[in-house]
Amino acid sequence: MVGKRRTKKGTWISLLLVCWSLGFGLAHIRPAPAATITPDPAGMTDPVSPAYRLGLVTYLHTCGSCHIALPPEVFPTETWQSLLLDTQHYGTKIPPLLDPDLHLIWNYLQEYSRPTLAGEIEPYTLADSRYFHALHPRVHFTGPVTPNTCVSCHPGAAQYDFRHLSTQWQNAP
Repeated sequence: MVGKRRTKKGTWISLLLVCWSLGFGLAHIRPAPAATITPDPAGMTDPVSPAYRLGLVTYLHTCGSCHIALPPEVFPTETWQSLLLDTQHYGTKIPPLLDPDLHLIWNYLQEYSRPTLAGEIEPYTLADSRYFHALHPRVHFTGPVTPNTCVSCHPGAAQYDFRHLSTQWQNAP
């Protein structure tokens, strides 16, 4: 009789663990993005260490599903930290990032973003980014600069290709 109780108890525990695992796993399933983004370290972006590759892919999948995913260098580390923790993302309410995605994305952004200079105000928008302006000294925007504005000059931006420019900018002085 005792052996049967242990077997039943073990079966219930196993069943409970399987159900919990399925529920936990299903809670983390997200729909695939419309376009698969496969960054090419040889030409589209700067090379990414294998240790941060999963963070890059998670960043592209998570952030790039709503807007152009910007290279980490565009903002200082402090800005990325604020953005990752802010559920009021530029006026749009978004669900908070949870681990492991948050951890993977943060490690990638922290490794490849730039430091804030002494006395520099933490930029929250592209228009306020010192690095963005350093990379775009000849570009003058007539409207607000958003991640989706990038496509006008970087036709491959949706695929995380910021190196190739539109024909109008290829040979610009």
